[in-house]
Amino acid sequence: MSTAQVPPVTAIGTPRITAGFDEYGRLDLLAHQEVHGGFAALSSGELIGLADRIELRGRGGAGFPFARKVRAVVDSCRRQELPPVIVVNATEGEPPSWKDKAILTRGPHLILDGAALAAAALDAEEIVIGVADDGVGQESLAAALAERKMPCPTRIVLVPHRFISGEGGALVRGINGEAHIPPGRKVRSSDNGVMGLPTLLSNAETYSQLAIAARLGPWEYNAVGIPEEPGTVMLTVGGSASAPAVVEAPTGTSLMEVLEMCGADIGPGLLVGGYHGKWVSAEQAKTIQISRKGFAKVGGTLGAGMLIPIGSKTCPLGEVAQVVQYLAGESAGQCGPCRIGLPDLARAVTLVSLGGNAVEQVRQAAGLVKGRGACSHPDGSSRFALSALEVFRADVQAHSNGEGCGKPVRGILPLPYTAEKGARKLALDWSRCDGHGLCSAVAPEIIRLDHNGFPAFPQTPLPPWLEDGARKAVNVCPALALRLTEPTPAK
Repeated sequence: MSTAQVPPVTAIGTPRITAGFDEYGRLDLLAHQEVHGGFAALSSGELIGLADRIELRGRGGAGFPFARKVRAVVDSCRRQELPPVIVVNATEGEPPSWKDKAILTRGPHLILDGAALAAAALDAEEIVIGVADDGVGQESLAAALAERKMPCPTRIVLVPHRFISGEGGALVRGINGEAHIPPGRKVRSSDNGVMGLPTLLSNAETYSQLAIAARLGPWEYNAVGIPEEPGTVMLTVGGSASAPAVVEAPTGTSLMEVLEMCGADIGPGLLVGGYHGKWVSAEQAKTIQISRKGFAKVGGTLGAGMLIPIGSKTCPLGEVAQVVQYLAGESAGQCGPCRIGLPDLARAVTLVSLGGNAVEQVRQAAGLVKGRGACSHPDGSSRFALSALEVFRADVQAHSNGEGCGKPVRGILPLPYTAEKGARKLALDWSRCDGHGLCSAVAPEIIRLDHNGFPAFPQTPLPPWLEDGARKAVNVCPALALRLTEPTPAK
């Protein structure tokens, strides 16, 4: 059962969720019991009380109080006279995030303990665990289930490894056999979730934290971290870090301590909270303590615990443009802000990266999608783009002057498509190009004309949703100067 794809895992202070990882690598049931010990079953009231006393919030991004979720499900079950379903969201579809996969592959029994606690307390009909179909974690989880008895039928559901597939509504739809996309309207899973039953849905780390708290009790659990947000958090440190890792850290830990232990070169900025998060400057990063409150002080969010320093060796705007193109392609395409607004935003950000004077276009496109989508995807995407313009202001100025920053786009912000995975790039034969400009008219979201009237486009892999446009641009070139490169074979 390989964990080779998952970054190294480490801890600051005494490990809790990651206890035993160094000694055992992966904890089977016997190792898990030796490291963590047993725990007593809880009633629904005791479960709510424990979650309240440790201030447990969801670790999937939104940070919703877990006790309020449980109360809502209990009330719905009583009102409708129906049993609940417990859903564990272990899909982790966002490219920079690895912390849930680290638990899945190395400590799966903690996730199952938390789900079992909730199921027994609420007398659940079923437990469903959503796992991405990327091959990371499923085998480990299935092996853990085979080693133990759960309080009710438990099954694993494979979910497409896409950004939006892990959204709560999309996961419920997928479990119900529908398309793995968010519903077109707001739906409370606590009232109508899996099979129409009241559903308690939370993130894999959240259930793991619940399992730790059930063993330690609220007093010991709260002895670590800051009083208003006790305990530890799981973080993924990637980007420019020379030693990327999944780090378990007590709340209140200095952000710089985490970054320094991973050898991170912050450069001009740091992305916190993932691709729906926010960019903060290097100066702001020095003031942050790891907590929701700490990130909120600089207008950021802890989200799902992603810390992505951009470093000083890549073009920040080129990196940002690639991600906004990816986010536009990841939309469900079922409401205007996603179907029309995000492609507009991607085009505008790409223009800025290519030296176009399109900052106001970015702001306008972001303003048109904010608060209008059926899910949080448009809001998160616009936050990512707008904060980049602010933090990378000097780069925006350098690019708009036509000079650029002089740095290549190195792929510091990870994406699921690369040249090695079959993505293509646009290439130009300058000896043939006559500057007709037809290509930019056909594919304006990819190609613009520079000051001399010749095509300019990112020297980076094309997202799949832009390949058709790029192919049309190639086909209309009268001089046969433009072409799509062949995919680079994986080594």
